[in-house]
Amino acid sequence: MQKKLNKGISFLWSGLTGICLFACTPQSNPKIDALVQVNKHILTRAELDESLPSFFTPEDSTLAAEYFIRTWINDCLLYDIAQKNIDKNAINQLVENYRRSLIIYQYQEQLINEKLVQDISERELLKYYEENKEIFKLDKPLIKGLFLRIPIDAPDIDKVRTWCKNISDAGIDNLEKYSIKNAASFDYFEDHWMDFNELKNTYPNPPEIPQKNTLYEQTDDKYYYFLKVSESLLSGDNAPFQYAKPTVRELLINQKKIEFLRKTEEDLYNKALNSGQITFYNETRMN
Repeated sequence: MQKKLNKGISFLWSGLTGICLFACTPQSNPKIDALVQVNKHILTRAELDESLPSFFTPEDSTLAAEYFIRTWINDCLLYDIAQKNIDKNAINQLVENYRRSLIIYQYQEQLINEKLVQDISERELLKYYEENKEIFKLDKPLIKGLFLRIPIDAPDIDKVRTWCKNISDAGIDNLEKYSIKNAASFDYFEDHWMDFNELKNTYPNPPEIPQKNTLYEQTDDKYYYFLKVSESLLSGDNAPFQYAKPTVRELLINQKKIEFLRKTEEDLYNKALNSGQITFYNETRMN
């Protein structure tokens, strides 16, 4: 029986591939456009065509069509037998519960978008961060400093080493000018935190634990590598405010949403209670 059904689907689709995929026009009469009928259910060529991605090759489309038709037939058979055996009142109640939840959710989202101001000041963010600093922990080391990769035959390496050891405005200016002419790469991140793991792809044999105020230097047959770590934070340390700020903002917005919806529900309840929309029986009353 299984082979017979698969053979029937393959034969049906092989005769319709060219028409259905490339020149299929829905018919006003579903019987004319029909591919398969299961009891009262009819699968049309247009429905099948819409289910298949346009970028499929004819071979892929044939396989996909066979699978879709077989799945559609199974769904129809299961649906019909379930209709006769399932408690429809229970299904209707589930549908109504979902509908109510969906309507309430959409209304709450509309209220949040219309009424809740989600612009949060730097002061608010910093206050929330300071009050909850212990929850913002690093899962990776961060560093501030600079990184240089210089060809092995570049001049004045001793000067570069000196500039890197003592980072100053004059030293950075010298490094920038030098790098334009000589460096293969120059990254300056003294003013922001950088994920230390990102340097592992460019700095050979990086230290396991980056130490602050340390200049790391290595050489291979092509380059000099200079990594100056001026500040460092390790996994498990408190995340600095600027690094944690996107997370702080997200948490604070979510907190504001919860507080806003709670107050909205409370105001709605009190208004309905005062206007007589709510009636309690047997002295039952919710506080």
